[in-house]
Amino acid sequence: MYGGGFRHDEPVEGIFEGLRVLDFSQVLAGPTATRLMAELGAEVIKVEMAPAGDIGRALPQIRDGRSGYFVQQNRGKRSICVDLKDPRGRQLVLDLLPDIDVMVQNFANGVIERLGFGYDVVAAANPRLIVCNMSAFGRSGPLRDHPGYDPIAQAYGGIMHMLGYEDRPPVLAGMSPGDVLTGVHSFGGIAAALYHRERTGRGQEVSVSLLDSYVSTHEVNLQSWSISGEEPIRQGNVHPVIGGIGVFETGDGGSIVLAAVNDKQWRATCEVMGRPELADGSRFETSAGRTEHRDDVNGEIAAWFIAQVDRDEVVGRLEAERIPVAPVLTLAEAAIHPHLVETGTVRWVDDDVLGRVLVPGMPIKLSESADEPPLLTQHLGQDNEYVCCELGGRSTEDYQQLVDAGVLVQNAAT
Repeated sequence: MYGGGFRHDEPVEGIFEGLRVLDFSQVLAGPTATRLMAELGAEVIKVEMAPAGDIGRALPQIRDGRSGYFVQQNRGKRSICVDLKDPRGRQLVLDLLPDIDVMVQNFANGVIERLGFGYDVVAAANPRLIVCNMSAFGRSGPLRDHPGYDPIAQAYGGIMHMLGYEDRPPVLAGMSPGDVLTGVHSFGGIAAALYHRERTGRGQEVSVSLLDSYVSTHEVNLQSWSISGEEPIRQGNVHPVIGGIGVFETGDGGSIVLAAVNDKQWRATCEVMGRPELADGSRFETSAGRTEHRDDVNGEIAAWFIAQVDRDEVVGRLEAERIPVAPVLTLAEAAIHPHLVETGTVRWVDDDVLGRVLVPGMPIKLSESADEPPLLTQHLGQDNEYVCCELGGRSTEDYQQLVDAGVLVQNAAT
């Protein structure tokens, strides 16, 4: 069996070497899970719907017909572009199932069943198959059939309610953390199901929703409301409970995050501020006191920071005392920060159209897996013949008939 993540026409050594994944997913949540699997050596066969494929191929930044968004999420995956509404296209994919380990899909509820790949069908073809279903709201409950994207789940999960300032409307998170978190939860669920299969020989369904993933990030709010009976309120740039944690402006227009969480860190902060009396015998001395008088604590800190005329200099002074602190970096600053570069938190990857592209690094580091496999991004339908003939066992004549009939589509421009 081929290893995944490629190309350079050699199997990539990784912990998922020999695992074959059939990936119906698109845009972000599903592709995040399968990207992690490809990075770790799985052979991921991305099934794209004819004629245009994954809509992520049309998302910016686009140059010469190539989407940087798509490249970031789909490196190392094979691409087959097939008309699944045509019985011949469906049968081609169904014939692959006995040799597939994992199937991933993030369509709206009911779509995968209408396409002919519901769990009952695919499990009958391969009882060892792991099927991962991702959706906005899950596969049960009153919202199950509602359409939804990351901002919709932010709203339903009480997440957006906690973003921004109390006296202003809620703020939309500027990225799609819920989609990525859904992909990561799915990756973990798939790994757990594979472990279960090793022990029992049985496959199963794994289901992860965007809403569940978002709600899991409420580390304070749900339990606090249930215990106190008081509605949590968004607090803008400061911690909702403890004083001494938040974002503070400096006199040069920069911003700094300070997290003086415990008494030792608070005492050190006061020394750097030249205000030791705030930590010695005052109402701010203990964590309980800084919680009770949070606004006053933050006011003292804000007044000191705004008087500092060099963001990086004051960060250095606080870091020297082992106080948790960070400059609020711009994206350009983060992209070249020595730590992010050295650890591979950001990395440059190669693309045959875009050239060198900066993307997030692989967050999972395994001592027994190869680092940074040389993965490339396939053009739409680039692996049609490989999947049809080598994996599907069809003849070259059968393959050409499917191409001529428009069942298989290839587009080297995307």
